[in-house]
Amino acid sequence: MERLEYDAYGGPDVVRVRPFALREPRADELVVRVAAASINPMDWKIRSGTMKMMTGSSFPRAMGTDFAGTVEAVGAKVSEFKPGDAVVGTVPMKESGAFAPRLVTKHNLVVEKPDSLSFAEAASLPIAGVTAWHALVKSAGLRRGQKLLINGAMGAVGRAAIEIAREIGADITGRVGPESASQARLLGLSRVLDYTQPLPPSLNGTFDVVFDANGSLSVSDGDQLIKRGGVIVDIVPTQSKFLKALVSRSHKLVFADMKSDNLRRVVDLAAAGKLAIPIAQTVSLPDAPALLASLEQGKRLSGKAIIAF
Repeated sequence: MERLEYDAYGGPDVVRVRPFALREPRADELVVRVAAASINPMDWKIRSGTMKMMTGSSFPRAMGTDFAGTVEAVGAKVSEFKPGDAVVGTVPMKESGAFAPRLVTKHNLVVEKPDSLSFAEAASLPIAGVTAWHALVKSAGLRRGQKLLINGAMGAVGRAAIEIAREIGADITGRVGPESASQARLLGLSRVLDYTQPLPPSLNGTFDVVFDANGSLSVSDGDQLIKRGGVIVDIVPTQSKFLKALVSRSHKLVFADMKSDNLRRVVDLAAAGKLAIPIAQTVSLPDAPALLASLEQGKRLSGKAIIAF
């Protein structure tokens, strides 16, 4: 059995496909046989050492966060799952390990996979879906009829945000790359903006909520776009954005809580046909390091990249 792992923080070149032995689950954990895992920018941010204050310095380290699969075994204190259950969830950031045929994770990071979702569809949901839901619902309090701008609307988080905002009943403007504009228009947005072009001054003071799903808006951009009393929600913290969030109620940074209660809301939406994140590319484990490297270096996909087992 092999997984993606690395012996030191660094660039894509540190990643290897190597044999490993899975540890035994603790009392509050379960063992899952992985059917599909999805790739997120957080995976290479962890590997690069950007988050080493939280992930520590123990090596070798495994890679991967989002997965869907089948429960193989449960710890002594786990009562809500049993072997054979189909599940979707995440692994703790400090340990990672979803890019492997089997993993160990905590019971409160997992929910049952609905029969209506394939393993790949389910694996695409956790980080992207919960991040979008947390940003729009918990942080921004988006309501029906409000005007929303999603910057980076055709990435995985942006696509999830479109679906969630549409279910709420918001008026949605999306800012996308020129190659994604025609596809974005098919999603029924009120307006589609090209992010290679300057923001039109006519939009100043227009939006109740600005959701920066790829982190490219400046603090001043956000301030100009929102109405009085509006909210700017960002998922890519920088020093200037962090400082602004400390002193301004209108600026919020989102760090999605992946606990099962939040994940269940997103999975329920997907099961009801109200949330779907497109799958753009599927690869096997041996081909995953090359795909990870290309994504980190700027390759754009119109949906999620999946590792299938």
